[in-house]
Amino acid sequence: MPRNTPVLQACVDISGNLGYTNEAGIDEAGRGALAGPVCVAVVILPRDLETPPEITIRDSKKMSEKKRNASAVWIRENARAYSIVFVEPLDIDRLNILNATMWGMRKALRELGEENKPDFIAVDGPHFQPVDDTPYRCIAQGDDKYRNIAAASILAKTTRDAHMVQLHEEFPIYNWKKNKAYGTQEHRDAMREHGRCVHHRRSFKTS
Repeated sequence: MPRNTPVLQACVDISGNLGYTNEAGIDEAGRGALAGPVCVAVVILPRDLETPPEITIRDSKKMSEKKRNASAVWIRENARAYSIVFVEPLDIDRLNILNATMWGMRKALRELGEENKPDFIAVDGPHFQPVDDTPYRCIAQGDDKYRNIAAASILAKTTRDAHMVQLHEEFPIYNWKKNKAYGTQEHRDAMREHGRCVHHRRSFKTS
């Protein structure tokens, strides 16, 4: 079966850091949403693991929902280790969105456990607050360049999307099963008509 997307490699393979064998990729989903948590995922894929042709590992935003979900199952089954954490709206409002995301990254790394401690960390985007002295690299658009980051992107987005579908059952007036609580016109109109609910981020402006 032919591929229509590039096969991504580990960051350490591209940068020539061949001494590292346990690279973790970190990414988040939901930073820009008006409600619900930020979801942070950390993934360590075995360095010599081949991605089958029917599985796509790339920036989750560039994939269909069907492909994302299939890839998420494959990642969970084949990762050496992974961790997924939610940072809830109360913490986002208390810390601000950047600090809340950094806190989520540190928590996700800790939850890997000492037995799965990475020897190199590849981070999507420009910001990271290290947990310890593990070497790391922040990479612009890293979720479409390096496969551990891309895998983390897929787990973060599919996990958060599923959570927002569940929250939709509690508050269907906002149609979160479709807009995932991002600032669509539909969501903003519903907020103006019905107000905010307990899952909305009070520190986020809607106008």
